[in-house]
Amino acid sequence: MATVTVVIPTFNEADNLPLIAEALLALPLDDLRLLVVDDNSPDGTGKVADELAAAHPGRVGVVHRPNREGLGRAYIEGMETALAAGADFVVQMDADFSHPVDAVPRLLGTAQATGAACVIGSRYVPGGTLAAEWSRRRRALSAWANFYVRTILRIRLRDVTAGFKIWRAESLAALDLGGISSGGYSFQVEMHYRATRAGMTIVEIPIHFSDRRAGTSKMSLRVQLESALMPWRLRFRR
Repeated sequence: MATVTVVIPTFNEADNLPLIAEALLALPLDDLRLLVVDDNSPDGTGKVADELAAAHPGRVGVVHRPNREGLGRAYIEGMETALAAGADFVVQMDADFSHPVDAVPRLLGTAQATGAACVIGSRYVPGGTLAAEWSRRRRALSAWANFYVRTILRIRLRDVTAGFKIWRAESLAALDLGGISSGGYSFQVEMHYRATRAGMTIVEIPIHFSDRRAGTSKMSLRVQLESALMPWRLRFRR
């Protein structure tokens, strides 16, 4: 049976974390583990994560990072920790319920059935949907971001900026995580680009992308600028 580790980076997600942890641990996957990577959240998310780890020994782990260094750096540390612990598959997802917990078994099943290096929970393949709460402006910006990245990097994925996915452990190990340069949300794009350039198979399956339940978005102007520049850096990097 495959060991699946769900890596969730957190910064000020104290309200969401206990709920999503409960939902994940209730999934019909006996070898599913949760790894929280907290960037010293001022709202006490790290303490909440420690309490969850104490309540679920062997199933919940915590990585405490002293500073906030961005989503990409948090994911890299979480992935490396999961691989070192023997995970067969690693899931990336947010703590805010924007990604559907009940789709995790479907991601795993698709990865096992297809042998894909990565399976993305996609908003933009047929059957994929967005939260009704999203404004027209937000929908247009998201669609434009995907078109922008696909055009520059010549990637055929429909949801190239997606943050909900499962990776096969050997594929992650082959991607040289230590060489990833993205710190923010552009980490998602860089991972997809590297995997595609390495000839790895990426499959997309439809999901419903919801609005966050609690807390606020971490998308700052600095992160947006990095996301806009990163495709060009990747395109012309030797």
